[in-house]
Amino acid sequence: MLLDRLKNYSVILASKSPRRQELLQRMGLSFACLTKETPEDYPPMPFDEVPQYLSLQKSLAFSDEELPDNYLLITADTVVIAANEILGKPRDRADALRMMEILSGKTHHVVTGVTVRTKTKSKSFRVKSKVTFAALDPEEMAYYVDHYKPYDKAGAYGIQEWIGYVGISGINGSFYNVMGLPTRKLYQTLKNFC
Repeated sequence: MLLDRLKNYSVILASKSPRRQELLQRMGLSFACLTKETPEDYPPMPFDEVPQYLSLQKSLAFSDEELPDNYLLITADTVVIAANEILGKPRDRADALRMMEILSGKTHHVVTGVTVRTKTKSKSFRVKSKVTFAALDPEEMAYYVDHYKPYDKAGAYGIQEWIGYVGISGINGSFYNVMGLPTRKLYQTLKNFC
């Protein structure tokens, strides 16, 4: 079983995201959080490759000296792709409302890239989910942005919040991927990695 294999490692989640921390806890993993500020710039590439690239950059921000032999580092990055653009974290209320308008009544993609790394090996992957929003009226969008302040979320929404309950009409793929961590794929990867 995975938990037995992980007993030889100190698992580190390099993320400030409370959602990723919650999901890893619910997977039954013991871990510590340690983060480093890393740029979120990327070279020209297909949009769905960006989060995997960024998760690897976040992992490589930790030098080999900072990763003792028994450390297993997990890094992740999530993007929302809609209207032929990447919707990152909104800058302010107006930007969040702009993003909500783009998502309203349409289907978009959520892609999470994950890197699992020790001192001696590394594995990166990405998972894509399709999410469809019902048409939202301006009052619903304003209510969500004003009450939930989704400024720390890619695409200006959290599927686990009010907007997910009332606004999402369909999902094809991993729900937890949309939250920010594709738990099933991560579990399979860790089983093969350890």
